[in-house]
Amino acid sequence: MSSPRARARRVHERLIKYYGYPEWRAPLPPLDELIATVLSQNTNDGNRDRAFATLQERFPTWEAVREASLPKVVEAIRSAGLASQKAPRIQEILRRTSAEHGALDLEFLRHRSREDAETWLRKLPGVGPKTASIVMLFSLGIPAFPVDTHVYRVTGRLGLRPARQSYAAAHEQLARLFPPADYAAVHLNLIRLGREICKARRPRCSICPLKRLCPVGRASGEAARKP
Repeated sequence: MSSPRARARRVHERLIKYYGYPEWRAPLPPLDELIATVLSQNTNDGNRDRAFATLQERFPTWEAVREASLPKVVEAIRSAGLASQKAPRIQEILRRTSAEHGALDLEFLRHRSREDAETWLRKLPGVGPKTASIVMLFSLGIPAFPVDTHVYRVTGRLGLRPARQSYAAAHEQLARLFPPADYAAVHLNLIRLGREICKARRPRCSICPLKRLCPVGRASGEAARKP
């Protein structure tokens, strides 16, 4: 039986062969990335992008968002859903960043260790391990492995993590299995696989490029062959 890291490597290689190397959208400054990621929680990319664009159209600076009335921020980000929760979180993130750092800029985290950067980010409201990891990986250049609902589901079915492992523990588990240089590609390709093939209710195992590596995929194939 191959080691967990060897199986992880095969997963990455097959996803690259199937999907190619994925591209992240245009990089954002760290604070922008953080706000965009908060907006993305419990919604899709299109709704996030509309909300972020509207927020920037109505408020020329993050200082303006910080000082705006709460109802105006809620209205600006309504397309992202849960606006009454996300708006006060965003304003509190901006207030705390100003108070603790003296400026609305997170570039200073680029030179911190992974542990220090994550600890600082996770003190902010609405920032859990996934949000912190996205900001670190895609905007600060700090190795971190984000785990969203698709990554969590797919890696569970593949047996790359314990079935009942917490989301927080899964971040650490998967970060140990994959080389840091592969984090972004693995993360994005697992999300795509989860959205298109390894769906929550009806996984399309018959067309999955990982079916021979996956206990769920192999079981579905065996079931299909039974008379």
